[in-house]
Amino acid sequence: MARTILTDIEGTTSPISFVKDVLFPYARREMPRFVRVRGHDPEVRRWLDEVATGLGGVCQDGMIAETLQGWIDQDLKHTALKALQGMLWAEGYRNGDFRAPVYPDVVRKLQAWHAHGHPLAVYSSGSVPSQVLFFTHSDAGDLSPLFSAWFDTETGGKREAESYARIARRLDVPPAEILFLSDVVAELDAARDAGMDTVLLDRPQDYPQSRTGEAAGGHRRVESFDEITP
Repeated sequence: MARTILTDIEGTTSPISFVKDVLFPYARREMPRFVRVRGHDPEVRRWLDEVATGLGGVCQDGMIAETLQGWIDQDLKHTALKALQGMLWAEGYRNGDFRAPVYPDVVRKLQAWHAHGHPLAVYSSGSVPSQVLFFTHSDAGDLSPLFSAWFDTETGGKREAESYARIARRLDVPPAEILFLSDVVAELDAARDAGMDTVLLDRPQDYPQSRTGEAAGGHRRVESFDEITP
């Protein structure tokens, strides 16, 4: 069986700057309007109510929107925020406000790995719907059919070994047969603790100060997907 490849997105397949400079500002700017206009949609309401519960009970939607904006500013990895951001970004993608940049080496290797029978999966802190949107509306076209599974923080925290063990069980693949790609050493540490093989993406575009030696945490270090052999 060909080894399964599990990949992060931000800083791994795509520039960190896209999320920081395009997606987050868009979500922050549009959140009050989105909550006001879409707040009665059942799926939107579900997540707004979850935020309200976390704040201690019933809250005005305006207060919820302000809280969500604050969480965006803090880059808080909250599942409700990620879900709502995903819905907002869906509007942006559909309206053609932006397209998702994917590194050319990533496009080449994903296509080659898929052609050679390597199952491909994504594990990102962004919600699964936002992940699908990202690869559907990439600047290289629709890459979403290359992937067979998607995982987000509903699976568990990305720095927790149990999250990776859970992914392996859901993929029905032994952890040792999964290669996890990420730019975050702590995530790679957790995946390794769960028994997965790991590769650190240390792209000069995203990390001008190279992470070598101890800074790489003992993980294989590459600067592009072209250097990876599954």
